[in-house]
Amino acid sequence: MPDIDIVQGRKCPYCGCKTKFVESSIIYGKSYGMVYHCLPCKAWVGVHSGTKKALGRLANAELREYKKEAHRLFDELWKKKVSQGYSKHISRSGAYKWLSEQMNIDPKYTHIGMFDVEQCKMVIELCKKYFK
Repeated sequence: MPDIDIVQGRKCPYCGCKTKFVESSIIYGKSYGMVYHCLPCKAWVGVHSGTKKALGRLANAELREYKKEAHRLFDELWKKKVSQGYSKHISRSGAYKWLSEQMNIDPKYTHIGMFDVEQCKMVIELCKKYFK
């Protein structure tokens, strides 16, 4: 089971310090809402709109790139089912169930936002098999 404070954005996975809940304009120069932020590690994660619920764990530059690629391929995979006539909900939830089984992770922790670099690499490799 992952460290709950890490996957909920309250603790930095890099230095172990408590994060700060701040306005995203300090990162982007423009407001996109609130984020959990660790300044020394240059890591952050956004939150669900209007809440303090993190979208996952904090990510540094390296992890942000792996998350983008993992999401791109994973989303392409389940959206392919939608284009074949399946509902978005069935396609997406089925894809996450499959991913949970493939990675041997509890379904409630099977979210790319909660993954580290190695887990993102695994998602990328699993999904690439379907695009060859």
